[in-house]
Amino acid sequence: MTEREKMLAGMLYDCGDPELLLQWHRAKDLVRKYNNTDSLDHKEKEKILNELLGGKGKNLWITAPFFVDYGNNIYFGNHCEVNMNCTFLDDNIIRIGDHALIAPNVQIYTAFHPTNAFQRFGEQKEDGSFEFCKTQTAPVTIGNYVWIGGGAIIMPGVTIGDNVVIGAGSVVTKDIPENTVAYGNPCRVMRENASCIK
Repeated sequence: MTEREKMLAGMLYDCGDPELLLQWHRAKDLVRKYNNTDSLDHKEKEKILNELLGGKGKNLWITAPFFVDYGNNIYFGNHCEVNMNCTFLDDNIIRIGDHALIAPNVQIYTAFHPTNAFQRFGEQKEDGSFEFCKTQTAPVTIGNYVWIGGGAIIMPGVTIGDNVVIGAGSVVTKDIPENTVAYGNPCRVMRENASCIK
């Protein structure tokens, strides 16, 4: 089993694996190109996103700067907007449905580490250095017609249902059911949301 296969299966994996590092560096180069592309150069931005992302629907708008780990584990539906300064740590799949609105400074994490320091780093080498820290992952799924407010943090393994509003600054640690408004740290459902546009 490759380290990438372990990563996507949610097993402990080595993020210092050469194949993964190659993909990681490729994504960083593509993101740098995207973030430095002229704002009006839609053709070049579209080309870069097609190379970077795992898949996307029609009318995706991402305002630079935008940051990812691998990029190829991110999938967007149709008519999505991501505002500036968002970070998607896509060590596992991040799947975003149609008509998603993601405000500035939103962070979506799929990666986490063992809480035990020895399990994270292993034994110290003779020269005093450590290996890359061990990592695990869990996918994040965001439904259709979801609005995620500014500065929200979505933690690994979370599923957000259709027609959900996540309030600004929320830390989403658990699944949020469809047709709700949720906010806080930790994020909790506060009320129902009107049914989604059909």
